[in-house]
Amino acid sequence: MADFLNLAGKTVVVTGVANRKSVAWFTAKTLEEQGATVVYSVRSESRKESLQKLLADKPVFVCDVEEKGAAARLAEKIVAASFGEIHGLVHSIAFANYREGFKAFEETNREDFLQATAISAFSLVELANAFKPHFAPGASVVSIGISSLTVTPDNYGYMGPIKAALDSASRFLAKSFNPEPGVRFNVVGSGPLKTSASAGIPGYLESYLYSEKLTFRKQNLQTQEVANTVVYLLSERSSGHNGSTMVVDAGLGSNFYDAEIIRLAMRPEQAPSSP
Repeated sequence: MADFLNLAGKTVVVTGVANRKSVAWFTAKTLEEQGATVVYSVRSESRKESLQKLLADKPVFVCDVEEKGAAARLAEKIVAASFGEIHGLVHSIAFANYREGFKAFEETNREDFLQATAISAFSLVELANAFKPHFAPGASVVSIGISSLTVTPDNYGYMGPIKAALDSASRFLAKSFNPEPGVRFNVVGSGPLKTSASAGIPGYLESYLYSEKLTFRKQNLQTQEVANTVVYLLSERSSGHNGSTMVVDAGLGSNFYDAEIIRLAMRPEQAPSSP
Protein backbone atom coordinates (compact mmCIF):
# COMPACT_ATOMS: atom_id res chain seq x y z
CA MET A 1 0.00 0.00 0.00
CA ALA A 2 1.39 3.40 -1.00
CA ASP A 3 2.44 5.87 1.69
CA PHE A 4 0.01 8.67 0.86
CA LEU A 5 1.59 11.34 3.07
CA ASN A 6 5.16 10.25 2.29
CA LEU A 7 6.45 11.27 5.72
CA ALA A 8 8.49 8.14 6.37
CA GLY A 9 12.14 9.03 6.89
CA LYS A 10 11.44 12.76 7.17
CA THR A 11 12.70 14.79 10.12
CA VAL A 12 10.31 17.15 11.89
CA VAL A 13 11.05 19.45 14.83
CA VAL A 14 8.07 19.69 17.19
CA THR A 15 8.06 22.46 19.78
CA GLY A 16 5.79 22.92 22.77
CA VAL A 17 5.20 19.40 24.08
CA ALA A 18 3.79 19.92 27.56
CA ASN A 19 2.03 16.64 28.42
CA ARG A 20 -0.15 13.91 26.91
CA LYS A 21 -2.98 16.39 26.30
CA SER A 22 -1.02 18.90 24.24
CA VAL A 23 -1.49 19.40 20.51
CA ALA A 24 2.27 19.04 20.09
CA TRP A 25 2.25 15.57 21.67
CA PHE A 26 -0.64 14.31 19.54
CA THR A 27 1.10 15.70 16.47
CA ALA A 28 4.44 14.11 17.33
CA LYS A 29 2.82 10.74 18.06
CA THR A 30 0.99 10.80 14.72
CA LEU A 31 4.16 11.76 12.86
CA GLU A 32 6.00 8.84 14.40
CA GLU A 33 3.17 6.52 13.41
CA GLN A 34 3.77 7.70 9.84
CA GLY A 35 7.46 6.82 10.07
CA ALA A 36 8.85 10.32 10.58
CA THR A 37 11.71 11.15 12.94
CA VAL A 38 10.53 13.66 15.53
CA VAL A 39 12.95 15.98 17.30
CA TYR A 40 11.34 17.44 20.41
CA SER A 41 11.83 20.91 21.85
CA VAL A 42 10.58 21.78 25.35
CA ARG A 43 10.69 25.00 27.31
CA SER A 44 12.87 24.08 30.29
CA GLU A 45 14.94 21.43 31.98
CA SER A 46 12.17 20.95 34.53
CA ARG A 47 9.67 20.33 31.72
CA LYS A 48 12.11 17.87 30.16
CA GLU A 49 12.33 16.02 33.47
CA SER A 50 8.55 15.92 33.84
CA LEU A 51 8.30 14.37 30.37
CA GLN A 52 11.04 11.82 30.98
CA LYS A 53 8.70 8.83 30.89
CA LEU A 54 6.66 10.14 27.99
CA LEU A 55 9.68 10.96 25.84
CA ALA A 56 12.03 8.21 26.96
CA ASP A 57 14.77 7.48 24.40
CA LYS A 58 13.56 10.28 22.13
CA PRO A 59 15.70 13.27 21.09
CA VAL A 60 14.67 16.18 23.34
CA PHE A 61 16.21 19.65 23.39
CA VAL A 62 15.53 22.58 25.69
CA CYS A 63 14.63 25.95 24.17
CA ASP A 64 13.05 28.79 26.11
CA VAL A 65 12.06 31.11 23.27
CA GLU A 66 11.68 33.99 25.71
CA GLU A 67 15.48 34.10 25.92
CA LYS A 68 17.28 36.07 23.22
CA GLY A 69 19.19 33.76 20.88
CA ALA A 70 17.44 30.61 22.13
CA ALA A 71 16.07 29.67 18.70
CA ALA A 72 19.50 29.93 17.08
CA ARG A 73 21.04 27.78 19.81
CA LEU A 74 18.33 25.16 19.34
CA ALA A 75 19.03 24.94 15.61
CA GLU A 76 22.76 24.64 16.27
CA LYS A 77 22.26 21.82 18.77
CA ILE A 78 19.95 19.87 16.47
CA VAL A 79 22.30 20.25 13.50
CA ALA A 80 25.25 19.23 15.68
CA ALA A 81 23.33 16.07 16.62
CA SER A 82 23.47 15.05 12.93
CA PHE A 83 19.77 14.93 12.15
CA GLY A 84 20.42 16.15 8.62
CA GLU A 85 17.93 18.31 6.73
CA ILE A 86 14.78 19.45 8.50
CA HIS A 87 11.61 18.67 6.56
CA GLY A 88 9.14 20.24 8.96
CA LEU A 89 8.72 22.45 12.00
CA VAL A 90 5.71 22.62 14.31
CA HIS A 91 5.24 25.82 16.30
CA SER A 92 2.97 24.95 19.23
CA ILE A 93 4.12 27.58 21.71
CA ALA A 94 1.94 30.04 23.60
CA PHE A 95 1.99 31.77 26.95
CA ALA A 96 -0.12 34.40 28.69
CA ASN A 97 0.08 35.69 32.23
CA TYR A 98 -3.43 35.34 33.64
CA ARG A 99 -2.37 35.52 37.27
CA GLU A 100 -4.44 38.65 37.85
CA GLY A 101 -7.56 37.10 36.30
CA PHE A 102 -10.05 39.02 34.16
CA LYS A 103 -9.21 42.53 33.04
CA ALA A 104 -10.74 44.88 30.53
CA PHE A 105 -8.59 44.81 27.40
CA GLU A 106 -7.46 48.42 27.79
CA GLU A 107 -6.08 47.51 31.21
CA THR A 108 -3.67 44.98 29.74
CA ASN A 109 -0.27 45.21 31.36
CA ARG A 110 2.45 46.28 28.89
CA GLU A 111 4.98 43.77 30.20
CA ASP A 112 2.46 40.92 30.00
CA PHE A 113 1.52 41.82 26.43
CA LEU A 114 5.10 42.06 25.20
CA GLN A 115 6.10 38.83 26.97
CA ALA A 116 3.18 36.92 25.48
CA THR A 117 3.90 38.36 22.02
CA ALA A 118 7.57 37.37 22.16
CA ILE A 119 6.76 33.83 23.24
CA SER A 120 3.57 33.16 21.30
CA ALA A 121 4.15 35.00 18.01
CA PHE A 122 7.63 36.40 17.42
CA SER A 123 9.20 33.06 18.35
CA LEU A 124 7.88 31.73 15.02
CA VAL A 125 9.96 34.33 13.18
CA GLU A 126 13.06 33.51 15.21
CA LEU A 127 12.68 29.75 14.79
CA ALA A 128 12.09 30.06 11.05
CA ASN A 129 15.16 32.24 10.65
CA ALA A 130 17.30 29.92 12.78
CA PHE A 131 16.37 26.83 10.78
CA LYS A 132 16.39 28.54 7.36
CA PRO A 133 19.82 27.18 6.32
CA HIS A 134 18.81 23.68 7.42
CA PHE A 135 15.38 23.30 5.84
CA ALA A 136 15.05 20.76 3.06
CA PRO A 137 13.57 22.00 -0.23
CA GLY A 138 9.80 22.10 0.14
CA ALA A 139 9.92 21.99 3.95
CA SER A 140 6.74 22.89 5.83
CA VAL A 141 6.24 25.02 8.94
CA VAL A 142 2.91 24.75 10.76
CA SER A 143 1.73 26.91 13.66
CA ILE A 144 -1.18 26.33 16.03
CA GLY A 145 -3.59 29.25 15.98
CA ILE A 146 -7.25 29.78 16.82
CA SER A 147 -10.32 29.22 14.69
CA SER A 148 -11.49 32.85 14.62
CA LEU A 149 -9.53 36.07 14.87
CA THR A 150 -12.65 38.23 14.85
CA VAL A 151 -14.40 36.97 17.98
CA THR A 152 -13.68 38.77 21.26
CA PRO A 153 -14.05 36.36 24.19
CA ASP A 154 -13.71 38.18 27.51
CA ASN A 155 -11.65 35.41 29.07
CA TYR A 156 -9.09 35.22 26.24
CA GLY A 157 -8.10 38.84 26.63
CA TYR A 158 -4.98 40.07 24.91
CA MET A 159 -4.16 36.65 23.46
CA GLY A 160 -6.65 37.33 20.66
CA PRO A 161 -4.52 40.11 19.11
CA ILE A 162 -1.38 38.07 19.72
CA LYS A 163 -2.79 35.04 17.91
CA ALA A 164 -3.68 37.44 15.08
CA ALA A 165 -0.02 38.50 15.05
CA LEU A 166 1.04 34.84 14.81
CA ASP A 167 -1.34 34.32 11.90
CA SER A 168 -0.04 37.39 10.08
CA ALA A 169 3.60 36.53 10.78
CA SER A 170 3.08 33.11 9.19
CA ARG A 171 1.79 34.72 5.97
CA PHE A 172 4.66 37.18 5.81
CA LEU A 173 7.15 34.35 6.36
CA ALA A 174 5.51 32.40 3.53
CA LYS A 175 6.25 35.31 1.22
CA SER A 176 9.71 35.94 2.64
CA PHE A 177 10.76 32.28 2.21
CA ASN A 178 9.53 32.04 -1.39
CA PRO A 179 10.40 31.41 -4.14
CA GLU A 180 13.70 30.61 -2.41
CA PRO A 181 14.29 28.55 -0.33
CA GLY A 182 10.71 27.46 -0.99
CA VAL A 183 9.53 26.71 2.56
CA ARG A 184 5.78 26.69 3.20
CA PHE A 185 4.14 28.34 6.21
CA ASN A 186 0.59 27.59 7.32
CA VAL A 187 -1.55 27.89 10.45
CA VAL A 188 -4.07 25.45 11.86
CA GLY A 189 -6.91 27.52 13.32
CA SER A 190 -8.15 25.26 16.08
CA GLY A 191 -11.47 25.46 17.84
CA PRO A 192 -11.59 25.07 21.65
CA LEU A 193 -9.76 22.02 23.01
CA LYS A 194 -9.53 20.28 26.35
CA THR A 195 -5.84 20.79 27.11
CA SER A 196 -3.84 21.66 30.21
CA ALA A 197 -3.00 25.05 28.72
CA SER A 198 -6.66 25.92 28.18
CA ALA A 199 -7.44 24.90 31.75
CA GLY A 200 -5.40 27.91 32.87
CA ILE A 201 -7.76 30.35 31.14
CA PRO A 202 -10.27 31.83 33.61
CA GLY A 203 -13.80 30.60 32.93
CA TYR A 204 -12.69 28.33 30.11
CA LEU A 205 -14.83 25.34 31.04
CA GLU A 206 -18.10 27.20 30.48
CA SER A 207 -16.82 28.56 27.17
CA TYR A 208 -15.77 25.06 26.14
CA LEU A 209 -19.21 23.60 26.93
CA TYR A 210 -20.94 26.48 25.16
CA SER A 211 -18.79 25.93 22.07
CA GLU A 212 -19.80 22.29 22.00
CA LYS A 213 -23.46 23.28 21.59
CA LEU A 214 -22.51 25.36 18.54
CA THR A 215 -20.72 22.60 16.63
CA PHE A 216 -22.77 20.89 13.95
CA ARG A 217 -22.25 17.51 15.57
CA LYS A 218 -22.85 18.73 19.15
CA GLN A 219 -19.48 17.29 20.10
CA ASN A 220 -16.37 19.34 20.68
CA LEU A 221 -13.21 19.13 18.69
CA GLN A 222 -10.74 16.41 19.61
CA THR A 223 -7.03 17.19 19.92
CA GLN A 224 -6.24 14.31 17.58
CA GLU A 225 -8.33 15.99 14.87
CA VAL A 226 -6.15 19.08 15.10
CA ALA A 227 -3.01 16.94 15.02
CA ASN A 228 -4.27 15.15 11.91
CA THR A 229 -4.57 18.49 10.11
CA VAL A 230 -1.11 19.57 11.24
CA VAL A 231 0.39 16.34 9.92
CA TYR A 232 -1.37 16.78 6.59
CA LEU A 233 0.04 20.31 6.26
CA LEU A 234 3.51 18.96 7.05
CA SER A 235 3.23 16.46 4.22
CA GLU A 236 3.89 17.04 0.53
CA ARG A 237 0.21 16.29 -0.13
CA SER A 238 -0.56 19.82 1.07
CA SER A 239 1.88 21.46 -1.36
CA GLY A 240 -0.83 23.82 -2.60
CA HIS A 241 -1.25 25.34 0.86
CA ASN A 242 1.05 28.26 1.64
CA GLY A 243 0.35 31.37 3.68
CA SER A 244 -3.03 29.97 4.66
CA THR A 245 -4.98 29.27 7.82
CA MET A 246 -6.89 26.01 7.83
CA VAL A 247 -9.76 26.21 10.30
CA VAL A 248 -10.62 23.05 12.24
CA ASP A 249 -13.60 23.69 14.49
CA ALA A 250 -16.28 21.02 13.77
CA GLY A 251 -18.52 23.73 12.29
CA LEU A 252 -18.45 26.01 15.33
CA GLY A 253 -17.77 29.16 13.34
CA SER A 254 -20.70 28.60 10.97
CA ASN A 255 -23.43 27.84 13.47
CA PHE A 256 -24.10 31.02 15.43
CA TYR A 257 -27.83 30.79 14.67
CA ASP A 258 -28.30 27.31 16.03
CA ALA A 259 -31.96 26.82 16.97
CA GLU A 260 -31.20 25.34 20.38
CA ILE A 261 -28.86 28.19 21.34
CA ILE A 262 -31.39 30.79 20.20
CA ARG A 263 -34.13 29.10 22.23
CA LEU A 264 -32.00 28.95 25.38
CA ALA A 265 -30.92 32.57 24.98
CA MET A 266 -34.37 33.99 24.23
CA ARG A 267 -36.47 31.57 26.29
CA PRO A 268 -34.24 30.61 29.22
CA GLU A 269 -37.29 29.48 31.19
CA GLN A 270 -37.62 26.61 28.72
CA ALA A 271 -34.20 25.22 29.58
CA PRO A 272 -34.37 21.74 31.10
CA SER A 273 -33.98 21.80 34.87
CA SER A 274 -31.05 20.07 36.52
CA PRO A 275 -31.86 16.71 38.16
